[in-house]
Amino acid sequence: MSAEPSTPAPARPGSAPDPTDALSAVPASGSRRSMPVVGHLRFYYGPMDCGKSTLALQVDHNHARQGRRGLLLVHLDRSGRPQITSRIGITREAVEVHAEVDLLVLVREQWAAGRGVDYLIVDEAQFLTPAQVDQLAALADDHQVDVYCFGIATDFRSRLFPGAARLFELADELQPVQVDVLCWCGLPARFNARVVGGKIIREGDTVVVADTETARFVTHSDGSTEQVDHASTTVRYQVLCRRHFRLGDLGARVGVQGQLSFA
Repeated sequence: MSAEPSTPAPARPGSAPDPTDALSAVPASGSRRSMPVVGHLRFYYGPMDCGKSTLALQVDHNHARQGRRGLLLVHLDRSGRPQITSRIGITREAVEVHAEVDLLVLVREQWAAGRGVDYLIVDEAQFLTPAQVDQLAALADDHQVDVYCFGIATDFRSRLFPGAARLFELADELQPVQVDVLCWCGLPARFNARVVGGKIIREGDTVVVADTETARFVTHSDGSTEQVDHASTTVRYQVLCRRHFRLGDLGARVGVQGQLSFA
């Protein structure tokens, strides 16, 4: 004989409510089929030289080979061109995304032109505006577009970029890129120190972006970009561990081979 299902005893007058009563019930497995399908917003982050752009191009390759249609976006690639550039030599053309570009409109224009967009690859995502990150979240939630963002979390002052901060707030998944970048002392490094005249600079409102061998560009805090004369620039970046970033210690070999010179 089957037992009758038990019912919870009523709470005693004056007793504290059970906090678990406010929790929503988990939907049954069958009912989940009626829920809308949504895309995912992912943010892969790490310091310079950890392979973010290489990973971005690998993700694009993996999706494309399965017949999915993607759109590559970038803002202020180190080459100064509308492309995603890996330091190991892989390069793909991309759409340059300035601060005034509405990403929802951009994707809808692709659809209107008959070009499907199943996923987005966004490199240098730290330079997105918070509003653009909100637009990426809307594309994932409302249009089932999978979004993969790649970028640096903090600037040369060790403060979060506005775009990166919004991604930390909204992304479904946050993934540090696992390739180790080492400080000169051998410890893992994640701070991108700006170096001028052999000293770390901790103030300034410009973002310095360039390739080590080509034209140099400076992006100001208002979003405007200008090319500057290479001969007049002495700025470079060095990746440091937290301790040596705090101390401003660049090591005995200030010109460490492989560290990046920017302008």
